Amino acid sequence: MGQRAFPLPWAAGYGLARTLLALGTLGTLAFSDAATLFREVATVGRYPLCQGVNAGGAFCLVSSQHYDTMRWICCLVLVVAASGWRPRLTAIPHAYVAFSVFTGISISDGGDQITWILTLLIAMVAIGDKRRWHWQPSQPLEEPASRQRNLSALLGTSAIIMARVQMALLYFQSCVAKLPHAEWADGTALYYWINNYAFGAPYWLRPALDIIVDSPVGVAVITWGPLVLEIALAAALLMPQRVRWMLLPAGILFHLSIAVVMGLWSFAIAMWAGLLLLLSPLGHDPDFKALLRRTRRHSVAEQPEADAQSKERVPA
Repeated sequence: MGQRAFPLPWAAGYGLARTLLALGTLGTLAFSDAATLFREVATVGRYPLCQGVNAGGAFCLVSSQHYDTMRWICCLVLVVAASGWRPRLTAIPHAYVAFSVFTGISISDGGDQITWILTLLIAMVAIGDKRRWHWQPSQPLEEPASRQRNLSALLGTSAIIMARVQMALLYFQSCVAKLPHAEWADGTALYYWINNYAFGAPYWLRPALDIIVDSPVGVAVITWGPLVLEIALAAALLMPQRVRWMLLPAGILFHLSIAVVMGLWSFAIAMWAGLLLLLSPLGHDPDFKALLRRTRRHSVAEQPEADAQSKERVPA
């Protein structure tokens, strides 16, 4: 009976997703002090709650006087994870920090939850990754490969597939959950969101956005457009790879616009990581060195032209 080969999961593409997830959590911890992250919530109590499973979080291991110290320790773990060094050693600490943030801070958002789920799934990939850096290209499986190595490859591939299914379901639920609401059905929902005092657009951006949302066609386009994109992303796994590549910049721009308008940067970074897992081929190895060489050649080619133009401007 023939054996069917599948791409190995240990590639630079999943490494980029790891880095994005670590940077998103790092931004939350580095730019928010303990007084902001841990406070009392009405009818719930003071965070971290440290009850049940949540008691295992990093911030439940220290007293409130040492929250900032633990916060910076977590930041150090995230910096190392984001660098890509020794993924099999940093995967579990990275997942633990993501869990501690999601369960520990008083006002966690969807981005923290997505980060925790994806980081846990990616940890299943990384524990079998023997590379020194997750930026290195994937190496072919040795022949004959050991049983343990085959199982690690199968576990990692299964985890990435689960992450892709998770992202597809997330976009499907996000789209379908909006449909019963009249504001989304009639195309006016973004008018209310943009003008919301708590989550709306910043004041410097409102003049430009008001031109769009004050127009019936404009507000309908920016309200229904996300629904179309979300259902397309939900169905991405059923589409050819060339279509998925086209959806990737659209999804990145979509979440960038949410970050700019609503300030949800950690959420956007987590979703970018999820988009990479959802839309990139299994075992994708982007050639970062070739991209850097191309950028360098482009800069060198532009330099003589700039020098020539500057000489033309100098009077004889």
